[in-house]
Amino acid sequence: MTLRVTVAAVQFSCSNDTPVNILTASRMVRDAASKGAQIICVPELFESHYFCQEQNPAHFARAKEVEDNPAVKAFQALCKELSVVVPVSIFERAGQAFYNTVVMIDADGSILGNYRKSHIPDGPGYSEKYYFRLGDSGFKVWNTAYGNIGVCICWDQWFPEAARAMALKGAELLLYPTAIGSEPGHPDFDSMEHWRIVMRGHAGANMMPVIAANRTGTEIVAGKRQTYYGSSFIAGPDGALVADGSRSDETVLIHSFDRIKLAENRAAWGLFRDRRPDLYGVLLTADGST
Repeated sequence: MTLRVTVAAVQFSCSNDTPVNILTASRMVRDAASKGAQIICVPELFESHYFCQEQNPAHFARAKEVEDNPAVKAFQALCKELSVVVPVSIFERAGQAFYNTVVMIDADGSILGNYRKSHIPDGPGYSEKYYFRLGDSGFKVWNTAYGNIGVCICWDQWFPEAARAMALKGAELLLYPTAIGSEPGHPDFDSMEHWRIVMRGHAGANMMPVIAANRTGTEIVAGKRQTYYGSSFIAGPDGALVADGSRSDETVLIHSFDRIKLAENRAAWGLFRDRRPDLYGVLLTADGST
């Protein structure tokens, strides 16, 4: 068992050129690995501009089956070379179905499995329901070379049930690849602090680190402009920020944790001992009725 684990979040701007974006992400992962990172979180759907700004059937051609995806192939080789773990976010095609998916690649380059985004947003600038089915994988935790990792994707991060489900399944770290920024039609609205606070709450409530990686830069899709606010971060098990990025700079964030101390602290607080699942049936309803 690896007693200490070093995690990283990387943030960068994305072009509409998939090979260039894969090279950028690979360069950032190499940089993080050179600083000692073992588990590295990259942004959501980094292969291209965030095409969900518009509803255009031409974008379905971007989707690939997992085994044919160029980012997955590139990162399998890179993870094996660098002995790092990377959850790779892709637009997945599976038969006639389309998903927003993370492919978990272990430090030997093997694929441990997939997670398909459970909560799909639908609003101006974030028209994901047009492209993606609701995920059918359930919440996943993978036993990687460096610890048990739970991964959810962007909009999932607003739901405490998802974080708790991963914790109950044995996660030690929670990772969130993300693409979030400005709100079309509301130029003065800024969700960045709210976004961070919600995930920091997941860290504190579950007594485990949270690592979030967002993209940066301004993207224009079909004449529509959207700016992504970066601000990637790593939060410790008490929810405090231990590393945080700026709104615009290309950044590698690094922090190390003692897995034994994390586990001891989590057990000592008694948060999981004192849970009352017998009282939580209301969480299985949509309207609060039992």
